[in-house]
Amino acid sequence: MSPSSTERGEGPEWTDPDCPVARTVDLVADRWSLLVVRDAMDGARSFTEFQRRTGIARNILTDRLRKLVTHGVLAQRTAPSGRRQEYVLTEAGEDLFPVILTLRQWGERHAFSPGEPHSVLVDQRGVPVPEVAPAGADGAPLGVGTTSVRKTGR
Repeated sequence: MSPSSTERGEGPEWTDPDCPVARTVDLVADRWSLLVVRDAMDGARSFTEFQRRTGIARNILTDRLRKLVTHGVLAQRTAPSGRRQEYVLTEAGEDLFPVILTLRQWGERHAFSPGEPHSVLVDQRGVPVPEVAPAGADGAPLGVGTTSVRKTGR
């Protein structure tokens, strides 16, 4: 599927057509889309599962699933039972894992009071996932003070 003119940044749909952050936010960063992606990563596949886990209204869920499929984050396929459709992450959807992980870890640090209980992401051995820390090619830590954006010449 080739991108439409709007998807290529030629239409009014993009908040900032030259910025990868803005385009990503336009595609997946509303509350419900991120929760659908989170739940797909946690094994949800059916419309009913997504609705039960998130509490999202049917019309909004329908819209978000359609948008995530259209933009290649989820794919729709026939469930193994052959009786209904299910949604699965595409490679692009799976590539959002570090984004979801970083949001989770930010939330652990800033959205809970000290000692307040919350869910914990663990690896296959049951060990909590370590803190993500961006690093440069030389291994040095990266942050707001050590990076800058090189703008396009558009």
